[in-house]
Amino acid sequence: MHPMLNTAVKAARRAAGIINRAAQNLDLVVVARKSQADYVSEADRAAEKAIIDVLLGAYPNHSILAEESGAQGASEYQWIIDPLDGTTNFVHGLPQYAVSIALAHKGSITQAVIYDPNRNDLFTASRGRGAFLNDHRLRVSKRTKLEDALIGTGFPFRQLANLEEYIGMFRDLVKQTAGLRRPGSASLDLAYVAAGWYDGFWELGLSKWDIAAGSLLITEAGGLVGDLRGEDGWFESGNIVAGSPKIFAQMLRVIAPHLKGGLKD
Repeated sequence: MHPMLNTAVKAARRAAGIINRAAQNLDLVVVARKSQADYVSEADRAAEKAIIDVLLGAYPNHSILAEESGAQGASEYQWIIDPLDGTTNFVHGLPQYAVSIALAHKGSITQAVIYDPNRNDLFTASRGRGAFLNDHRLRVSKRTKLEDALIGTGFPFRQLANLEEYIGMFRDLVKQTAGLRRPGSASLDLAYVAAGWYDGFWELGLSKWDIAAGSLLITEAGGLVGDLRGEDGWFESGNIVAGSPKIFAQMLRVIAPHLKGGLKD
């Protein structure tokens, strides 16, 4: 395992220990609302601090982009961190959330870790070296028809400007797939695409820390990642489509008519 990836795994496990302890005493966990349907708990903050301590302990000159504490430092190496992706699930006691850590070098994601503390699933990827679940090599799904595909998604929650367009996409994909799922942790959803458990995934308005690690897992597992038109720009816009190559293309065809009026920022 690449030494930087090894450090990220250590950081993710340290964070998971904090999250697991908090989950056992949920009624004692202090939760604040950042905005409608967007929560932060003291577990998020403590887990993020633990991750940053491990990463900067090993690489003091690297920079950080983290959900709760924002950006710090200036370096061609930047760690992109979501200490607890699925906080709304976590605060309700629903066991579907993850720690997501990615390393970008000169703007390109090179290392990725997504750790699910409830199932002890460790998803990892290094650029050019493949994607893994624990020690098992991952490949995206081999299904070729959208009508047979299981597709993950997430409802827009931070900004609802494009809710109508999203619901249109949702309605059409419900009719043309084997099913849609939205468990509530985008990083895990992307990991599931890499594992072949989902055939595809799409969501609008995600943040960089939601998608950085998962995007590398998918491309290293042979999948495709793009914006709603299948192009670049998804990392900036947070509008993302991912899947095996054949399903990716078919999803874009269903989504396309809903982009005619343009999406609002």
